[in-house]
Parts: sequence; structure tokens; C-alpha cells
Amino acid sequence: MIYPYENLENFTLPSLLERSIELYANEDSFGNVGQSAMKYSEFNEKVHQMIELLQNNGITKGDKVILLSENMPNWGIAYFGVTYFGGVIVPVLPDFHPSDVHHIIRHSEAKAVFVSEKYISTIEDCEENNIKFVIKLDTLEIIDEFTNHSYIAKLAQKISKSHKSITKPNEDDLAAIIYTSGTTGHSKGVMLSHKNLVTNALSSHSKATILRSDVFLSILPLAHTFECTIGLIVPLLHGSSVYYIDKAPTPSVLLKAFEVVKPTFILSVPLIIEKIYKNKVLAKINSSLITKYLYKIEFFRKKLNAIAGKKLLETFGGRLRFFGIGGAALSPFVEQFLMEAKFPYIIGYGLTETAPLIAGTVLGEKAKLKSTGTACTGVEIKIRDKDPKSGEGEIIVKSPSVMLGYYKDEEKTKEVMDGKWFFTGDLGYLDEDGVLFISGRSKNVIIGSNGKNIYPEQIESIINQNVVVLESLVMEQDLKLIARIHLDYELLDKRFNANHSPDSKVKEEILKLLEEMRVGVNAQLASYSKIASFVEQIEPFVKTPTKKIKRYLYTN
Repeated sequence: MIYPYENLENFTLPSLLERSIELYANEDSFGNVGQSAMKYSEFNEKVHQMIELLQNNGITKGDKVILLSENMPNWGIAYFGVTYFGGVIVPVLPDFHPSDVHHIIRHSEAKAVFVSEKYISTIEDCEENNIKFVIKLDTLEIIDEFTNHSYIAKLAQKISKSHKSITKPNEDDLAAIIYTSGTTGHSKGVMLSHKNLVTNALSSHSKATILRSDVFLSILPLAHTFECTIGLIVPLLHGSSVYYIDKAPTPSVLLKAFEVVKPTFILSVPLIIEKIYKNKVLAKINSSLITKYLYKIEFFRKKLNAIAGKKLLETFGGRLRFFGIGGAALSPFVEQFLMEAKFPYIIGYGLTETAPLIAGTVLGEKAKLKSTGTACTGVEIKIRDKDPKSGEGEIIVKSPSVMLGYYKDEEKTKEVMDGKWFFTGDLGYLDEDGVLFISGRSKNVIIGSNGKNIYPEQIESIINQNVVVLESLVMEQDLKLIARIHLDYELLDKRFNANHSPDSKVKEEILKLLEEMRVGVNAQLASYSKIASFVEQIEPFVKTPTKKIKRYLYTN
């Protein structure tokens, strides 16, 4: 057995839960910030109450159950309640448009729904569905007005005549269907088995030591596989506690949560730490001409970053020992700061289709800049169609965590799977130490006039270093490269004294700034990848739940 865990009968979610209850019954499990967390024994009791409620209302092995809610302690109760006896959970990201939610309800043929108060109207508006009853997640009670009473009445007669028992799933049984909202615009239902999810959680031991005394603060949506596996299943595996924010995660709310919870573990997408670096660290350094000048000198930059790192740890509550970053690429200039600040970050790489972790850096070990670390336990990585010079090609993986396939879509499944190998669609290479480096998505690659590959993500990381840039998108238009730039208008208002200047003057200054930026960026690029023009993107880009730009909306 490659995973160093005892008392685990098989790779299923109920087996994992039973092991944790046996080991951590009296430890804190899940709670809201500022409130006491329920004990693991209490969590287990509520899971079994939910199992009884679901079974009494006709949910059996293989039935699909929607879970639409913001993060809360009851989210895990619904998740384990459904999967414990072989039901299939279908977590839905709260950011999804109501029409997308309705499509998922119909496509999955769900029989029941868990929904929080906040999203009840979304369920209410869904027509032509197979839903028999709806449970309000806030209270774990059935909502009467959504119940198919004739169905429940007939069911009650059947149940009274039969002996009801809990039949646990096998490790290869379907546990969850995750509908993705990717950068390509095609929503697919990723089918993950119990074995996919549990082995991925078990593989975390090779990247970080997790203790029962660890405290997680959850800030990403649980319906995303990254947060669900690493932020729910992993802490449950180790008897750690998890706290949820019951308000919109504004900067002031987050700061208060850091102070109250004093977390040791946080999972994040790159955008969050990039904003903190630009708006707090870099803004502070640039506020003084002396520190701004010194920051350009490597020796002093490292000293200033080390000081900033200590202050940043205090901001996070003073106990942080793990800041996991995933879901998108981290800008190299931000990673350089994290390295020099001695900030306890770790970068993970994976996809929903791999449940999700494929590779990651190791906590406490020096990472290689721009890398995503080595393969996780049980994962094999290869490079397909490798370029003989650069060693670069498509990243393909084989592991117990590779999905069963796309729900109701054999054709798309065959496009990305060959036997046990999964084709990620990401391009990259492995160095001599087996460390993985990612160049970009194969679908995003632009072929230069000389036939060389141009990776827009790499150019965007250079553009985004500028403090006035919030985000950028590089694409090809009329056989030329252009960059759409969304600027920090609050910062520019101060710089150009916008409140006391005519709009035409401000517009002129912005155009001048964009051209200066273009010249500066091109000086750092190869001749075949230089940008022809910088175009102002006034509105923020539309993004996925992990804050990646939906490129297809702008490039097609």
C-alpha cells in the first residue's frame, strides 16, 4: 500500500469517515468563524440522520442529488450523507448562472436538491425536472412547498413493507459528478469515483504533514474540486478543524476571520495572493522613492521582501504554516516575492478530471521558480509528442484519481482518455529531477509567423507585473498579437488627478501609459512574440470560479 494510513478498509468515503470518527471523535470538525465547531462525533451523528432522511424519501444507490450552496458546516453533512450509501452528489458552484444550474439539474436527472436560503429562488424557477423533494441546507429540513407529496405518499407505503438497510458503495462506484465551467465554454459532467477522491486526498501526505491540531480557513467554494478534496476530505482524514465565513469574503471580513481563526492552513487561487502583493506589499514599497529605488537592487529587494513576509504572516493571524495555491498559474514575480519572503506557500497542479491533484511542491522544501513540483503519490506523469529540442509536449497522467469519464458523453471521454492515461491539454516539460513546468494550455497556444509556439499566459504574467494592471489577455487578431488590459482605475484616478481633469485628458494619459507599457513589455520578449498593440479593457474580464479568464468569450 503506497498510502501510509491504517484502519482504512477500502478507498471509499464512508470508510474514510468511519476511520476518522474512530480516531478523532472528540476533536473539533466544522464550524463558522466566531462560533464553536461541532465535534467529529456530532458531525457523524448528523450525517447518519441525513442518510435516514434521504432513504426515507426514496434516495437509493446511484441516485443523483444536487448540492447548491455557499460554504457552511452543513455542506459536508450533505456531501457525506449522500455518498455514504452510494448516492451520487452533484455539487454546483454558486457562481453559475441560474440557466446553467437548471441545465445541470435536468442533465444529471437529479431526484433531490440541497439548497441554501440564498439560492432557493434558483431552484424555484427550474421547470421540467425530476426533483422529488428539496432540503434547505441551513436547517437540514425538507422544504414542504417543493415536495412531490403524491410521490412521497406512495414511497412511504413501499418503505413500510420493506426492510431498509445501508448498503455501502464499492471504491469504483460513482461518488460525484462535477460540472466544470472552464475557459473553453463547454460545461462537462466529470464523473469521480470514491477511489478517485479518497486516493487523491491520501496522496497529500507526500506534499505536507497535516496534524489534528491544524486549523483550516475555507475561502474557496466547496463545490470546486480543489477546495472539496483538499479543504474538506483532507482535513477530515487528519482530524483537523475547518471554519467557514458566513459573509461575503470582502477584505475587511477576511482580515477579521484571520484574526479570529488564526488559521494554519488556507487554500487559495493565485488572484488573491497576487492582489495582496500588489495592493499591500508593492504599494507600500512604491510609496517611498527610497524603497522604490532600493527594490530594484537584488540585495535590498530580498531584505525588503523578508520584512514584508513577516508582516504578511501577522496579517494572516500569525500561525499560518501552509498557503496552498492552485486553480490557475501563479505569476512568477509574485512567486519570487513569496520565496524571498519565506512565506509558507505550496503550489499544486491538477484538474477536476484528476480529483484534482497531479503534482505539487513540498512544504518546507525550496521550490524551483515557475514549477509546479513533482508528481503526487501514485501519479505517473509523461510528456506526449515531445519537442526534441525543448522537451516540451502535452502533459498526460495516469493515477487512481483519473476520472471515470464525462457523464453521458463517451465521445468527449474518448478524446481525453486512452486506457488509463488522461490527456490534460496542458503543455509543459519535466526537468532532470522530475519537476514539472507548465507552459500553457494547448488550446491557447498561438503559432508565430516563424512557426514557433507563443504562450499567451507567459506574456500575460509579464504584463501583470505592472502595478496599474489588474488583469490582461493576449490574443491574435488579424495575424497580429494584441493585449487587452484591464487597469486599476482607482490607482489611475489618483495618479492622473482624475477628479480635477477633463475626461479627454485622462483618456489621453491612459493611451500614453498603455503605449509605454507595450514598449516596456516588448523589450522583454522574443522578436516573434512582440505585441502590436495594447487595448484598454474597461470592464473586468468574465472569469471562471477559480478566477481564470474565460478566453473563448474574447478570442473567438
